[in-house]
Amino acid sequence: MRDGQSEGKSGAHSYRTSNQNPLNRKGNLPAEKSDKRMTLPSRFQKEVQAHLSRNPQQSSSPQNLNESLGIGKGKPYNPQQVQGRIREILGKYSNGFWVSKLPQIYRELYKQDLPTEAIKDLETWTNICTVEKTCSSNPSELLLYPAKEQTTKSSPSSILKSNPSAAPVVTLNPTEKPLHSPAQQRPPNTNLTRSGSCSPQSPLSSSSSPSPPSSPATLSPDLKLKLEELLVKYSNGLWAHALPKLFQDTYKTKLPGHVLENLHLLSDICTIDYPMPENPKRAILYRKSSTSGGGEDENRNRRNSSTSEEELRVRQELGRRLSNQAVPSLHIPKEEYPSVLVVEATNTNGVVLRYIGEDYSKAQEHMEDEMREFYGLEQSGPAPLSSPSSGQLVAVKTEEEEEILRAQVCEVMADKVKVYYVDHGFSEVVSKTKVFELHEKFFKLPFQATKCKLAGLEPFCQEVAVLKKFETMASGRILLAEILERGQTPLVVLYDTSQDDDVNINAACMKVLQDKTLASPLQVNSAYMNVTVSSVCSDGTIYCQLPSRGLVKLNEILGNIESYFHSQVTSEFLVSRPFCGKGCLARYKGKWSRVEITNLHGSRVLDIMFTDVGVQASVEVFELREIPPRFLHDLIAIPPQAVKCCLANLAVSVGSWTPDAVQWLREKVLNTTDCSMKVAKVDETKCCIYVHLFTDKNFHDPAHSLNQQMALSDLFKQQPDVFLTSHSPAKISTPTLSSKTSRNSDSTNGSPTSTSVLPKPHLRRALSGPKSGGGVNTTTTGPLETPSSPSSSLQLPPLLGLPSAGNNIDVYVSVACHPGHFVLQPWRDMYKLVVLMGEMILYYNKTEDKPVNIEKNQIYAAKIENNWHRVLVKGVLTNGLVSVYELDYGKHELISCTQLRPLIKEFRQLPFQGITAQLAGVKQRQWSEEASIVFRNHVEKKPLVAQLEAIQEASNPWDRKLTVFLVDTSQEERDIWVHDIMAEFADELTNEL
Repeated sequence: MRDGQSEGKSGAHSYRTSNQNPLNRKGNLPAEKSDKRMTLPSRFQKEVQAHLSRNPQQSSSPQNLNESLGIGKGKPYNPQQVQGRIREILGKYSNGFWVSKLPQIYRELYKQDLPTEAIKDLETWTNICTVEKTCSSNPSELLLYPAKEQTTKSSPSSILKSNPSAAPVVTLNPTEKPLHSPAQQRPPNTNLTRSGSCSPQSPLSSSSSPSPPSSPATLSPDLKLKLEELLVKYSNGLWAHALPKLFQDTYKTKLPGHVLENLHLLSDICTIDYPMPENPKRAILYRKSSTSGGGEDENRNRRNSSTSEEELRVRQELGRRLSNQAVPSLHIPKEEYPSVLVVEATNTNGVVLRYIGEDYSKAQEHMEDEMREFYGLEQSGPAPLSSPSSGQLVAVKTEEEEEILRAQVCEVMADKVKVYYVDHGFSEVVSKTKVFELHEKFFKLPFQATKCKLAGLEPFCQEVAVLKKFETMASGRILLAEILERGQTPLVVLYDTSQDDDVNINAACMKVLQDKTLASPLQVNSAYMNVTVSSVCSDGTIYCQLPSRGLVKLNEILGNIESYFHSQVTSEFLVSRPFCGKGCLARYKGKWSRVEITNLHGSRVLDIMFTDVGVQASVEVFELREIPPRFLHDLIAIPPQAVKCCLANLAVSVGSWTPDAVQWLREKVLNTTDCSMKVAKVDETKCCIYVHLFTDKNFHDPAHSLNQQMALSDLFKQQPDVFLTSHSPAKISTPTLSSKTSRNSDSTNGSPTSTSVLPKPHLRRALSGPKSGGGVNTTTTGPLETPSSPSSSLQLPPLLGLPSAGNNIDVYVSVACHPGHFVLQPWRDMYKLVVLMGEMILYYNKTEDKPVNIEKNQIYAAKIENNWHRVLVKGVLTNGLVSVYELDYGKHELISCTQLRPLIKEFRQLPFQGITAQLAGVKQRQWSEEASIVFRNHVEKKPLVAQLEAIQEASNPWDRKLTVFLVDTSQEERDIWVHDIMAEFADELTNEL
């Protein structure tokens, strides 16, 4: 499933600011807040015991977690960015406005304060704006207009959107984050806002580079139309650097060169964001919403799930036959990965299911318990309905007379009635004596049986083989549903998480369409010639292509697709909705080849497997193409032509190969087109073939095999303690973004894992600092010098900008040990971290493995669970392992030294996002295990509001520490101050002693 934090501009949220500061209680002692005290003993006892029973491995707090990331001072503002933003504002307010209003507009749009220096520089930016003095006696009253040569057609009324209707992922997820993954559930969705914040899913800051005087003033309508058509396909944003190739591939003509140099010319069709301020050439383009009422829906995952007017009218008509109250519509759960009970499917475009959860299955059980009491089984109960009519909502006693269920009359017969159980999703013929009038109080719960559509199976929705496979794997089971698109019938991917490895139900149903006669024929003790070894993975797994009917047919179809794409001028084949298990096309050695998406790092970067060569890679979504419908059925019928193999009779198992052994085998076979192999064993459980491999046709003599040569060599003895091991697939144990993933051809094979997908904070009211306190201080000083070391020639990133003490900041708690140590991530710029990690994946997954001189207290890039992180080396062990600290997430990891790479300058621009903190308002102490569990349950993996109490300076960013109050504002009724809970918990423990 999806990995990585949900990212980008996929859902445009704006945030209201308030001049009031509701978080002004930092000076109050817990005892003074008796109105918010809670009855703690039984609740805490139950909470701790439940947590310990679920997580026995967390019986003690993590150790050695005293590193922190600090806060820094500001740096001079970026004139180019500010000019671009002012240009965009003036594009909307073409009739001008008072300069005194500019800071307010700027803050509302970009969630940052307008630098004071920029106001002073306005008069010098004649290519951006014109400043005019009025006739007023007050010389400070100035008017701001667009530059005289600038023309705009935008409506001023569209510039301010107080609260666009959008909802969070997961993604994500954000991302996410995604995105991505630590077991976390997205918070409830509310239409509430938080001041001074910008979600990682919704980067609202956009800017444009000023155009040179000689550049074209406008773009042709046809060119804009084509560019907008491309942006429609990528609602989560498109990197500007991808435009030339994408434009060339789609429209068979070159993109005019001046477009990338003058991105502001696109400001009327897209929003331009610079997630890497130090690199203005790295811009993301987001198509502007066609409506002024709100932004784009995030990943299309948060569309209005209400039913259509027609369906609502029908439901009201049915409901009012016996009641003046209509049954409300069923809303899709807000989490991206809800649990579902699959009822049945006669069509994969209409799978009947029920959602599992507190507001769904639990509420249904509660209602049916009430119905049992209300209707009862005694003679005193209500009398049966005398004349039921078709379409009527009724209560039905089941044949066993153990349940009373809601139903809708489908057909009325002589003495029987056919009913459809609206909460259970199936029909039954019952006696009229078992049908009763449905009381009004049972109209309140939405019908629980609903339908979904299985992604990727739309063209095969009624294939008998597909439906049989689905029946076997899914019917009657509780599964996890990844919601890709919300609507009346949501688009989903279903996962069975009951086994050691998660099973993608959609992908498994697709595989039954393969024609087994087109697969490579393999039998034990049989020899095969003209074998091509297409991939050697770092764990020792190899992929081979064997001559077969399927391979011949595959090459023929792919050749036809190549010609077809050359003849088409359309954007319809761009992949706009990627998901794990999806089959599509990507370039391999200059030609279109079949791929399967194995993992998503947010919405733009993903991992793929070239299914016919066994090569794994990380690419950007714009590099993918849909399989044209005319070729789809024939291409799906051909099984993957890459056969997964392992070398037989080696003392070292797969997953424990040294880098030298992997490199030796690659040099022997990857450039050879005439290998031979003999099958020794077929392992059905692992889908792997054990073979003896030869570089010639002398397969009769095992002594000439590469297996024998490796067994007799010292390849596995040079570094016995340093192995590249593959991890077991990560399970999706909760509704999160734990994703199926594969590495590229130079990495361990098939190592599914995940990255955090950050939930979006939702606030009951806007939270801001006091009137006298400005917004978040984003200016920072110049970069610090790195620790002295012969190898440290690059500077550290700038320090993280934070507001002054007493102000509030939106945060995400990535790690929580106890109230004395947890790690915060500022929410506003979190989407930039998602973008950075995506760039690191693309860069390092395409970089050859090279030895790195590892030194303690130095900064590196590290591959941790298939994602690249910025880390600080804490210690180098003698067995080849390295202790590292994730500078953006605050986690400690133990990894192989082979997983480290130099952190290049491009990835040192964004400030480290993780910063350690301690809770204010409570006396610091040695916190008990129970107290730590309670604290973690309330804050970890959650978006909160932090009120800064103090900032502890340090020489290194990771050694600095904050003291903060934490406030959970996700509940409608009240804000929850975490220090209140912990203080009361401590008091309870003291009283017990």
